[in-house]
Amino acid sequence: MKTAEVRLRKKTTFIRNIIIQAFLIVVAIVQIYPLIWLAFFSLKDNSEIFSGDVLGLPDKFLWSNYSKALSDGNVLTYFFNSVLVTSVSILLVLILSSMTGYAITRMNWKLSSITMTTILLGMMVPIQATLLPLFMVLKNLHLLNTYWSLIIPYVAFGIPMAVFILGSFYKGIPREMEESAVMDGCGIYRTFFSIILPLVRPAIATVAIFTFLSCWNELMFAVTFINKESYQTLTVGMMSMVGTYITQWGIIGAGLMITTLPTVMIYLILNRQVQQSMIAGAVKG
Repeated sequence: MKTAEVRLRKKTTFIRNIIIQAFLIVVAIVQIYPLIWLAFFSLKDNSEIFSGDVLGLPDKFLWSNYSKALSDGNVLTYFFNSVLVTSVSILLVLILSSMTGYAITRMNWKLSSITMTTILLGMMVPIQATLLPLFMVLKNLHLLNTYWSLIIPYVAFGIPMAVFILGSFYKGIPREMEESAVMDGCGIYRTFFSIILPLVRPAIATVAIFTFLSCWNELMFAVTFINKESYQTLTVGMMSMVGTYITQWGIIGAGLMITTLPTVMIYLILNRQVQQSMIAGAVKG
């Protein structure tokens, strides 16, 4: 009887695993197919897009769409601007939030809780409500149509979430590690950079991905604060291409593909760290 029950249990588990795997495969296909479709779309011309099989393979792979998007569509300039603005924003957010979160959660001073509350209140401020005040401030500082007109707001809106994530991880680190470092002669800066930061790498990767996505895909600030084409980012550039290349959808698709690939690559590089941060957060909870 026990042998039969064990066999039945194994069989049930096997069938359940197959069903789960099949479901996950279907979900993966649904999630990945839009990217595959965009790749096919970017290699077609207008006649094939509007009269042929829109969802299928292109009859002729027009790789020239990518060269035209980079040269005629000025996508290379937009791409460089997006990379520059996003990279500087991520770097500043990580530096400022990691130090701020450490000072608030690991050091004893009277206004630490009030400071944390004030910073986290920034998460409740809608971006749309700050558009006009920011425009006036940047105009008075003569920062419109510069990279800083985007970097400063991106960093300001990225810090609250970053401090919240990093502060949660700092709280889970035993204080004995810092005490041991101090006994070994480490100062506060060496303790922070050599002991604490390596322990919160999953949280840093999570903050980097969230900041990247918010900066890379942002449109409202980029449209409002930047008018010069030489400073425009990819989101604004893609929007302007719709008017310039209204009859050349393959070129627009190539530009969109170039815009999408960095997001996929960043996630593939850092997804393990993000998974570790989620697991660590679940264990702490």
